[in-house]
Amino acid sequence: MSRGADNDRWFRPAGTSARDGCDVVIDDTVDGWQHTGLVVVTLAPGRSFTRAPDDWEAIVLPLAGSVTVTVAGTDYPLTGRASVFAGPTDSLYAPSGSVLTFTAGDTPSRIAIALARDVKGSGQARVAYLPADAVPIEVRGAGIASRLVRNFGVPGVLDAERIIACEVITPAGNWSSWPPHKHDTERAGVETELEEIYYFETRATDPRGVNPVGYQRVYGTSERPIDVLAEVRSGDVVLVPHGWHGPAIAAPNADLFYLNVMAGPGPERAWLICDDPAHGWVREEWPALPVDPRLAH
Repeated sequence: MSRGADNDRWFRPAGTSARDGCDVVIDDTVDGWQHTGLVVVTLAPGRSFTRAPDDWEAIVLPLAGSVTVTVAGTDYPLTGRASVFAGPTDSLYAPSGSVLTFTAGDTPSRIAIALARDVKGSGQARVAYLPADAVPIEVRGAGIASRLVRNFGVPGVLDAERIIACEVITPAGNWSSWPPHKHDTERAGVETELEEIYYFETRATDPRGVNPVGYQRVYGTSERPIDVLAEVRSGDVVLVPHGWHGPAIAAPNADLFYLNVMAGPGPERAWLICDDPAHGWVREEWPALPVDPRLAH
């Protein structure tokens, strides 16, 4: 597979963004990155990890196993799940300035901490717990563009300052982030300026399958070029500072998961997108296509 000219800057294969005992650390130490962050940490049974107070608001999301999050002297048990493919999970939002301590349960725990910088926070956001059975689940697209979206951290579900987050399951052989779209220009009521993080996991659909992969594309314009074409596996990260992004493709023998984390500098916390005009017409065909039956829930 050919690779994008900007892969070295915006694609982080598993292990390359490890730091301070964490599997993944994405923050403003990345050149050109300002508004979003992600920490993924694996904890042995009963072990703890503490995140010091800072100006980043956070959503805690168990990827595998359970974890108890302690905030301001209160414990919030998150039951979690066996894996990201097992279904939605309960999650916890904490505003900027919070001291967060994470303690694994009786089995190893892998947790994601989605972050957004909140320099000008209003101070109105409060700690919020969302149980797994309250996560809104949306089937988006149709045909081979069918995918399932878990909207645990979007406006209207979570009251936050800046952060927007969701997770997406794309069944083997399907495309998501399709049609390609962007959100890199502030246009009131039309488009919001948002950085975006994609954190990936993959699962082989056949017991003979090894090293399951997916693919991610990001491209720009002549005025704002970007060129990412990455073969992605579990633990990989793609950063989208601007430009059209999509498709995210699940290989025919592997399901694809990604966690999206978004935030930006604009006055409105909203996910407003603009389709690539070359491909936006595909939405017109969806009403005539069946939804992938594998996404029944």
